[in-house]
Amino acid sequence: MADRSLRGMRLGAQSLQSEEGVTFSARVSHTYRCATCSKETVMIFSADAEAPDEWECKYCSRVATRLVDSTPVIVDHSGEKIARSHWDMLLERRTRAELEDLLQERLTVLRERRGQQKIGA
Repeated sequence: MADRSLRGMRLGAQSLQSEEGVTFSARVSHTYRCATCSKETVMIFSADAEAPDEWECKYCSRVATRLVDSTPVIVDHSGEKIARSHWDMLLERRTRAELEDLLQERLTVLRERRGQQKIGA
């Protein structure tokens, strides 16, 4: 009986696939230097892919800049939109004087309502 038993493999121990006939894509490594901690991170990208100018530093999680010939690339942030807050959008529609008037009206309404409520009800 022992001669006929099948021997199994452990799951995930070995792959039954071979690398025969597989061609790997060309790869390029890019170096990024963090301005905060001054450490360098090497990232590998496909040769067809466009490498970003900035990458997150794996040591301190700040922004690291790509190095070209050991000099950092200059990144232009002038075209990026700045996030507007609710307050900024409100100031686009109303002036500060109008907002002060509205605030005083609402405070008056709230104070009148508070004075009309029964105490201990």
